[in-house]
Amino acid sequence: MELAYIPSPARGVLYLGPIPLRGYAFCIIIGVFVAVWLGNKRWVARGGRPGTVADIAVWAVPFGLVGGRLYHVITDYELYFSEGRDWVDAFKIWEGGLGIWGAIALGAVGAWIGCRRRGIPLPAWADAVAPGIAFAQAFGRWGNWFNQELYGRETHVPWALHITSSTDGRVPGYYHPTFLYESLWCIGVGFLVIWADRRFKLGHGRAFALYVAAYCVGRAWIEYMRVDDAHHILGVRLNDWTAIGVFLLAVIYIVLSSRQRPGREEIVEPGASDTGTGADDPVDLGKDEDKATTDKATTDKATDTNTDKPTDRGKDEDADEDAEPSEKTESAAESAKKI
Repeated sequence: MELAYIPSPARGVLYLGPIPLRGYAFCIIIGVFVAVWLGNKRWVARGGRPGTVADIAVWAVPFGLVGGRLYHVITDYELYFSEGRDWVDAFKIWEGGLGIWGAIALGAVGAWIGCRRRGIPLPAWADAVAPGIAFAQAFGRWGNWFNQELYGRETHVPWALHITSSTDGRVPGYYHPTFLYESLWCIGVGFLVIWADRRFKLGHGRAFALYVAAYCVGRAWIEYMRVDDAHHILGVRLNDWTAIGVFLLAVIYIVLSSRQRPGREEIVEPGASDTGTGADDPVDLGKDEDKATTDKATTDKATDTNTDKPTDRGKDEDADEDAEPSEKTESAAESAKKI
C-alpha cells in the first residue's frame, strides 16, 4: 500500500446544469489571464500603454490554440484518423492535446498581426510577455492532471501520481508526475527570465529567446521520462528532437542579436510617452499663459499710445503759441517799412 502519493481527480469535468465546467479549460484560461496581467505590467514598465498587451493577445491566443491543436493532431494523427477512430475527435480540444511548439509558432503569427496593426515591434512585445507565457504553461500543465494524461514511468516515490483511469490504454498504477515536473520547471523559467532581464537589460527579443531555450532544456529531460505513445526518430522521441532543434535556434538568435543590436529598445510603443493636448496639459497651460502675457503687453502698449496723444496735442498748441509772436513781429516790421 502506498502511504503517500498524488491522487488523480475522479473526473475532469463538473456540470453546472447542462453547462460543463472542464478543469483542462480552466487551467488554460487561468494561464492566459496570468500571462496577460504580468505582460501588461512589464510592458507599461518598458514605456508602453496599458491594455496594449491584451489587445495583441486577442490575436495571439486564438492563433496559439489553433497552432497547438494542429501540432498535436499532426504528430499524433493515428489517434484521430486510424481505423476505429473518429476524426471529429480532432476538434475536441477540451479533451486535451495541445502542442506547445505549434502554439508558440502560430501564436507568434497572431501576435505579429496585432503588433503590425499597432505599429509595435514584435520582439519588444515578446520580451514583455515571455515570463508570463512560462507561468501560463505552469498553470496549463495542471489540465493534464485533470485528464489523467502525460505521466511518466512507473515509480514508488512519495510524490508518485496515482492513475485510476483505464480508458485509452491506461494502466492504473503509480507513475512519475511529469505534469508537475514541467509545471515547476516553467515557474523556474519564468523567474529566470525576470531576473536576467533586470540584470542584463535584455531587448530585441532576447528575453523571449531565453525563455524558449530554458524551457527546451527542461522539456528534453521531462519528455524522456514520459511513457505515452509518441513517434521516435533514431530511438528518440520526436518532441525531444524538436526541443533540441528549437534550443539551438534560440541560442543562435541570442548570440547574433546581441552582436547586431545590443541593449534594448528605447521606445517600445510610438506615442505612448506623449502628454496629450488636454486642458490639463502643463505645456499647453504654459503656452496659454505666454499668450495672455503677450496680449496684455499689446494692450498696455496701445493704452500708452493713446495716453501719449493728448501730450502730443499739447506740444502742437505750444508750437502754435510760439509761432504767434513771430508772426506779430513780422507784421510790425512790414508796417514800419511802409512808413
